[in-house]
Amino acid sequence: MAEDRSVAAPGSRREGRERMLGLLYEAETKGLDLPEIIDDLPMPLTGYAAQIAEALSAGMADLDELIEKASHHWSVPRMPAVDRALLRMATFELDQRGDIPAGAVISEAVDLASEYSTDSSSRFVNGVLARLAGELRPDEPSVAD
Repeated sequence: MAEDRSVAAPGSRREGRERMLGLLYEAETKGLDLPEIIDDLPMPLTGYAAQIAEALSAGMADLDELIEKASHHWSVPRMPAVDRALLRMATFELDQRGDIPAGAVISEAVDLASEYSTDSSSRFVNGVLARLAGELRPDEPSVAD
């Protein structure tokens, strides 16, 4: 029986990624930094979303630099907001979460791009992340192999 991906288990990585995608998008549309959005939440951020938020708040510029090197002629500010958010989260995971297989990171980001972004976003996100996985995890097979 096929898994229903539309409903994430509470506390799952998928749920954390979706929560952070919304918060990153909100921060961008309001012109605020991610910590400002998080500080205004009625309840503290928990679980995997909190881990992602901490990493992004501390190292967004470093992640953007990695993304830009792998994106071939696309500056990070020029990317659609949802793609940018997904690439930042997945780059954090590829760079700092070796316990999550590269193929799983890429697959999840591509799925979220297909669901929440433009028609061509899933291909773009896949290409950038495949290049990043090759650089950051050269000994690990990814979905591009």
